[in-house]
Amino acid sequence: MTAAIDWDRATNEATSLLREYVRIDTSNPPGNEELAVRFLGDILRNEGIDFETADSAPGRSNLIARIGGQGAGVCLLNHTDVVPVERQFWEGDPFSGELRDGVVWGRGTLDMKGMGIIELMTFLLLKRQGIQLRKPVVFLAAADEEAGSDYGVTWIADNRPEWLEAEVVINEGSYGLAPTSPKERPVFQVAPSEKVPLWLKLTVRGRAGHGSVPHGDNCAEHLVQALGRVATWQRQTRITPLMRAHAEGMAAANRMPPATDSEMTKAAARFPGFRARLMNTVSLTTIHTGIKVNVIPAEATATLDCRLLPDVDADAFMADLKAVINDDRVVIDVINRFEGTESSMDTEFVSVVRQVVAELVEGAMVVPELTSGFTDSRIYRVRGIPAYGFVPCLVNPGELSGVHGHNERISVENLRLGMQILYEVVRRLCEA
Repeated sequence: MTAAIDWDRATNEATSLLREYVRIDTSNPPGNEELAVRFLGDILRNEGIDFETADSAPGRSNLIARIGGQGAGVCLLNHTDVVPVERQFWEGDPFSGELRDGVVWGRGTLDMKGMGIIELMTFLLLKRQGIQLRKPVVFLAAADEEAGSDYGVTWIADNRPEWLEAEVVINEGSYGLAPTSPKERPVFQVAPSEKVPLWLKLTVRGRAGHGSVPHGDNCAEHLVQALGRVATWQRQTRITPLMRAHAEGMAAANRMPPATDSEMTKAAARFPGFRARLMNTVSLTTIHTGIKVNVIPAEATATLDCRLLPDVDADAFMADLKAVINDDRVVIDVINRFEGTESSMDTEFVSVVRQVVAELVEGAMVVPELTSGFTDSRIYRVRGIPAYGFVPCLVNPGELSGVHGHNERISVENLRLGMQILYEVVRRLCEA
């Protein structure tokens, strides 16, 4: 009979590993994910677990490990890079891994080194417990997710396609929500889909000249006028079936009013995060022009981060955007474009998640969600492999603001909860 897991000990180990992991600066750019792969590889080697690594470029590395044989199984997917920091806005060193009042602070604690450690500990505990697996469990640590995955899962798909073999993928993309009032129930969100990124570059060229003599062909002025029209473009909200199910679940958890069209429209007007899940969004992210204050520039560029609902045709959206800009001088180039897909919520994985959550967290609900950002899951979904965002921790709004923000952190209690839930989910999915 398998001995019970000492969760206190496992939590202490996870906490120690995460603190060490956070201290490895894998800010992307430039990434330097080979440092993370070295760290993870040392842990696996000490456990007697074989692994492979693959370098996609100098300093950019990916790692895979497998227990339980060959074939398609459960893939525990995580990325090793993190977004850069603005140190002046942090309360402490963002790469210190400081443990304070039961909380680990630092870049990546939520996105997504914390989940990476939860996955790693799940992987190690299955091995240590001697669980007989009827299907394999794969631990895959990929580079470059924060910059589009060209050196990570996209590169793996082109160069190591066998690494992507899976029956189901568990990844980042959706967090559990802690109650913020006595009436609210804990919610664990599962994301079977996500908004689709379409990154565009706008370019206008004109005639350079002396700033003292306006000549009416100023490319910067053309670009600003075009961007003004984009900024005032009124796009309609649309309630997809997935977001309808999300709203119904949140209402059942006492976190939203009843999921009527009018109430969802009101919520969209009040909450940008909810609104982003009901419409195609456009964010102006960079503007570049000019070389000197008294020189009319010859070129002006801007980038737009567009996020489309999964069922939207990108070509039709770009045609609408071009009509809104209404200026043939503005050249639109695609920087990055992906396809939208959605995994089913009617699967063994989701069923097991519901069972485990109900058993381990009193009163908790499982609610579907559409991820507003993009993750590496998209690369699996277009290949017909079900992939889900599922971070089994209960975070509050203050903690969520640290994702790509300042003072990112995760509680030790959440590391413990995440391990307990994920371990049990994977065990039930894979045990013989």
